[in-house]
Amino acid sequence: MRIGLITSDPGHPLLAATAALLGDEHTVRTLDPETAAESAEAAEPPADVYLLKARTPRAIALARALEDRGARVLNSAAATELCQDRTAMAERALRAGLPFAATRTHPSLTQLADESLPFGLHAPVVVKSRHSRKHDLVARVDSAARLRELAAAHPEEQVVVQDFAPNSGWDHKLWAIGDRVFAALRRSELSPEGRGPTLPLAPDRLPPGWSALVRRVGEVFALDVYGVDVIDTGDGAPLIVDVNAFPGVRDQPGAPEALAALATAPSAHPSPLTDGPAAPCAY
Repeated sequence: MRIGLITSDPGHPLLAATAALLGDEHTVRTLDPETAAESAEAAEPPADVYLLKARTPRAIALARALEDRGARVLNSAAATELCQDRTAMAERALRAGLPFAATRTHPSLTQLADESLPFGLHAPVVVKSRHSRKHDLVARVDSAARLRELAAAHPEEQVVVQDFAPNSGWDHKLWAIGDRVFAALRRSELSPEGRGPTLPLAPDRLPPGWSALVRRVGEVFALDVYGVDVIDTGDGAPLIVDVNAFPGVRDQPGAPEALAALATAPSAHPSPLTDGPAAPCAY
């Protein structure tokens, strides 16, 4: 097979290990979306499959152009783009009955502050950039002063707001590669202690139903490789706070093998995204 890696970082541990596994039997080629010319790609037959690790606008545009030529891309351009918009993400998740945090959208932090402060801030809340990207905004807001500070630093930033859900201070980082689920615990960046080390967590130590929840997220978002950030709000009740297309999945034994198997499996692509109603789920 001919396998393309759409990434600006071919040395990423997951991609490098996967490429090493595939290299003996398959041809693996890296496409840097920030420098690759679509005209040059159009002059060559597409690869059998592409792994869309980069999530920049240029990467998504390149993936979409390859899909238009009949190429198979994991994850698809549409699924990747959906996960960049936290407003659309929340709408799709809630419509499908997933236990996703209620999300409100504001056109700018300045407007959020102007609308909220005269009537009092119902703190604490979590404020995030609407458009997910590297070094985006994710902050807990407990006071009017903190909201003013954020608005001064990022006045035109489009944001979403979620009520802060009491929890242990640890995020469950759950990842899926095809049918394989991986898990870890990470101290939340919103906790008073700040972000700490990532601790290993065997999937069979997750609360009942959580692995099935992760797979359901993949179905709803038509994702092949993805991450789901979940907090335990008490007694194993999950609350999804974010979904990520093709995250790093670092330091997870078996992840490169799972990705290599996914890339070479001809029937591993989920159903395309649709806008129709989805059956609700209970977890």
